[in-house]
Amino acid sequence: MSTPSQSNAVLVAIQTPRVTREELDSSLQELTRLVTTLGYRVVGQVTQKRSSDQYAAVLGQGKLAELALWTGGSGTIAASFERPMHKAASKREAAAPDVTEESEDDESDDTLEPSPGPREQAQIVIVDCDLSPSQLNNLERATGVPVLDRTGVIIEIFSRHARTRAARLQVEIARLNYLAPRLREASGARERQSGGIGGKGAGETSVELDKRRIRDRMKELRAELAAIGDEHQTRRARREHELTVALVGYTNAGKSSLMRAMTGSEVLVADKLFATLDTTIRPLYPDTRPKVLMTDTVGFIKKLPHDLVASFKSTLDEAASASLLLFVVDASDPSFRSQLDVTRKVLAEVGATDIPSLLVLNKQDRLGPDDLASLKVEYPDAVFLSTRRKEDLQALREHIMRYFESDMIDEELHIPFTAQGVVAEIRARMRILSEAYDAEGLTIRVRSTPENLTVIKKKLAHKTQEE
Repeated sequence: MSTPSQSNAVLVAIQTPRVTREELDSSLQELTRLVTTLGYRVVGQVTQKRSSDQYAAVLGQGKLAELALWTGGSGTIAASFERPMHKAASKREAAAPDVTEESEDDESDDTLEPSPGPREQAQIVIVDCDLSPSQLNNLERATGVPVLDRTGVIIEIFSRHARTRAARLQVEIARLNYLAPRLREASGARERQSGGIGGKGAGETSVELDKRRIRDRMKELRAELAAIGDEHQTRRARREHELTVALVGYTNAGKSSLMRAMTGSEVLVADKLFATLDTTIRPLYPDTRPKVLMTDTVGFIKKLPHDLVASFKSTLDEAASASLLLFVVDASDPSFRSQLDVTRKVLAEVGATDIPSLLVLNKQDRLGPDDLASLKVEYPDAVFLSTRRKEDLQALREHIMRYFESDMIDEELHIPFTAQGVVAEIRARMRILSEAYDAEGLTIRVRSTPENLTVIKKKLAHKTQEE
């Protein structure tokens, strides 16, 4: 689904009784950023209070007509053929009050209203909720332009940003899951093909064939993804005794900037949602002893489609197998607390709830003195930083090392000259506190994890037996 650069979009949102005005505004601001990431320019918004978002065209008739003014559509659901409506649905639609049209606050429910004169025409409608196939079709008929729901927007962004083979497979699986139930509406009612042996009887419709092809394709994709997942599992097994820190958090919280600053790697940094979809693993730089690996993971967002969470499970498993999680949040974003809740809920889906964690409040340079002081009282154990300040990065580095060293033990090892090959491994895995040579070899005092000490002691014992 290609999008011309700077095409115009109009946003639609429904405020149900469970949604406050502040939550609605926050969700619309986030949707605006998503749509902008796709290359559209938002020229208007239409919002309405309704008891549910399950009505045939989401909006009431008055608001639907208003939406059509942005797109040049008819504003009515003129079906190409009459389809009887279920009695219960008909009664509910007839009885549903068009709240905003009866309310004195009608005008306040619409933002970005244009000044008097011609409206800028929108080439697409974006709805801030998930749409059923029939709702999607009804809105397209009423507006005369393509319609995308929130899930469709997120999947499109993921499709554009996926770079590795694993990420592309994961996104395609989610995209096909999204498209399959919408084939009936998208493809329309097409003639049955001839079927059966000798051409007798009705065969599969074109839509049924398309759905079968999708099922077959998804089976192939899952098999290929499973093979890649096995490779990832093998790599994780090799890093079993490595200390790993996983950066997790909301999209655009600054994880990639922090990754780049802490590891000195050329990680993509962009002020866009979901700029990072692929897992990147790099050691802290300058090198630490013992070595610590840092992992950058895919960002999260409210209403993240479940299919995408499931598809990216192999990627998120990097977080589930980490030694320490850094919850990175944009402290300058007023909604960061709810974003933190979203991150925790998604991690719970992949079984990463029991891993030790550290809260990192990023972008503190954007906070005023009073706000910063208040947050330090609210989050006394958090690390406050700006990736632009070297002293902040050094403080985080020291915090990470102190955390890992708190579980380490100090021990003295004697390495005979005949086992000097083990020394390089000791220097790579452990922190050297002191060392001294004597006539028989090297006496070295180290600080290490119990697991690494066990490995080294076994190797030393093996070398001694060989003698």
